Amino acid sequence: MTVLETPRSAVSHVAGMFTPWIGPYPVLAPSPPAPVLRPQVDRALTYLRGDHALPQLIRFALVGGFSNVAYVLLFFAMHGIGPLIANVAGSVVSTIIANELHRQLTFHAADRVTWFTAQWEGGGLALLGLGITTAGLAALGVWAPGLGDSVQALAVLAITAAVGGMRFLALRGLVF
Repeated sequence: MTVLETPRSAVSHVAGMFTPWIGPYPVLAPSPPAPVLRPQVDRALTYLRGDHALPQLIRFALVGGFSNVAYVLLFFAMHGIGPLIANVAGSVVSTIIANELHRQLTFHAADRVTWFTAQWEGGGLALLGLGITTAGLAALGVWAPGLGDSVQALAVLAITAAVGGMRFLALRGLVF
């Protein structure tokens, strides 16, 4: 007698060695119970999708990181035309992407704020931020002309983070 012809009880009594067979197809074992963490994960995801300040800040930072990646990719793709054009194109496109993602994902304002309004307000804040970081670099050049590139880059990152925080507060409180 072959395994396929063996009665089910004859095979299933050997614990764990064989999968019981019914006809030509194996019977699948029941799936294990769902992990205990599932309700906590669902609760955390629901919180992160909510409109509290902390989840919005997390989404704001993620959108900012994504738009910076888009900027870098576009900058490198267009660098052959010239770094100035690549910088302007990367800045404009990444700002448009960020403004739209903030409107739809970060602040859930797609039904309250039009695309043009989001671009106008978000773009204006981005230009203000660019002016502040440029002024900060100029001030560093006057007050501490001997600073190296690394220190200047860290200063720009710190200024950009501060401007980003102010931009978040402005968009959260005043616009959306």
